[in-house]
Amino acid sequence: MLGTFQQSQLRIEIEASADAIHNSLVHSKQLEKWLIVQRFAPGMPEELLPGLQFTTWTGPVAICHQVDVLKPNCLRLLLSGGIDGFHEWYWGEGWVQSRLEGVSILPLNFGQTLSLLSLRQFLATPGL
Repeated sequence: MLGTFQQSQLRIEIEASADAIHNSLVHSKQLEKWLIVQRFAPGMPEELLPGLQFTTWTGPVAICHQVDVLKPNCLRLLLSGGIDGFHEWYWGEGWVQSRLEGVSILPLNFGQTLSLLSLRQFLATPGL
């Protein structure tokens, strides 16, 4: 894998319930609405489940994901391809935390920051 080892951990406040955050992270139709930095491969199942593998693209770079852990307040994805590492999500009432570690040529902290801000904006949209 080309690139450098990078790690980033961000936590933000979000005016949303833990259930709303959970649904935004594990239901593919909602993920596609706010995860604007990445494009999803066709044929995504409705909901992420442990063991599920799927691919996204950031520009021309493919990133393979495998759902390693999925709990009511935690999601851990193993990453390969454009990022070799993992992405963990933790959340509760009014907050979400993202931890990303891996080797990549992509600017991981920048993408992670954009994703969290996009999630916050998505959850602030009335009618979810």
